[in-house]
Amino acid sequence: MGPTRCPSLFITCLLFCSIFFAANADDFEVEDESPFTYDSKTEKGPHNWGNLNHKWKACGNGRFQSPIDLNNDRVTVLPTLGHLKRTYKPARAVIRNRGHDISVAWEDDAGGVVINGTEYKLRQCHWHTPAEHTMDGKRFKMEIHMVHNNSHGQIAVVGIMYKLGRPDPFLGKLLQSIKTVDHEGQNVGVVDPWEIKFGSRKYFRYIGSLTVPPCTEGVLWTILKKVRTVSLEQMRALRDAVDGFEENARPIQQSDGIPVYMYRPLTR
Repeated sequence: MGPTRCPSLFITCLLFCSIFFAANADDFEVEDESPFTYDSKTEKGPHNWGNLNHKWKACGNGRFQSPIDLNNDRVTVLPTLGHLKRTYKPARAVIRNRGHDISVAWEDDAGGVVINGTEYKLRQCHWHTPAEHTMDGKRFKMEIHMVHNNSHGQIAVVGIMYKLGRPDPFLGKLLQSIKTVDHEGQNVGVVDPWEIKFGSRKYFRYIGSLTVPPCTEGVLWTILKKVRTVSLEQMRALRDAVDGFEENARPIQQSDGIPVYMYRPLTR
């Protein structure tokens, strides 16, 4: 892991990315899976997403694309990033089978996270199997993405990776709905985002993109360092629900020019 150094490029991008990466409702993840697949052997596979729709060009020629490998050799420790403040609260939510994944969308104010003094409101979460990001080249079994945006439409995603082990409490409460939900979705009542356990203050931070079309750039990524656990039954339920999209992880993207930072509390 690299020593702390002046993160000028990163800070500059944090301050001015809104100028270059203005996000709006059309920039969020596509809801209909039919235009693309994760199968690299087909013309609709990840290698060709940028050519399938003129609005998806960033998927093919973007410079800040996700997911990436979080390699310790290129990470700079930056204590000034600070603890990730969460303002989550229970709110009504709908679970939906989007074809390429299962998502939970909050209909009311569910709070969010505060980054650099700006609050990003939680909009939805969804799962990828296997995980999309890797750590030192290692890919885990599953990854959840908690998608937020601020009042200017800028997007911030919190990612958590999982390995096989004890059941995940949050997925446990949704398991039956995951097995039966369709594209229309179903109300699941009040859902508390605090039940998505973080478990550690350590996290990676970089600026990348959405990992599905339109691959919008300027996404502020926070990937938790701690790897949590999911049961085989829970992971199978997510995979069985999305027939043909059981492996819905975009390949690792070229990231040599993307600064990656890590926050960890200072030891006394």
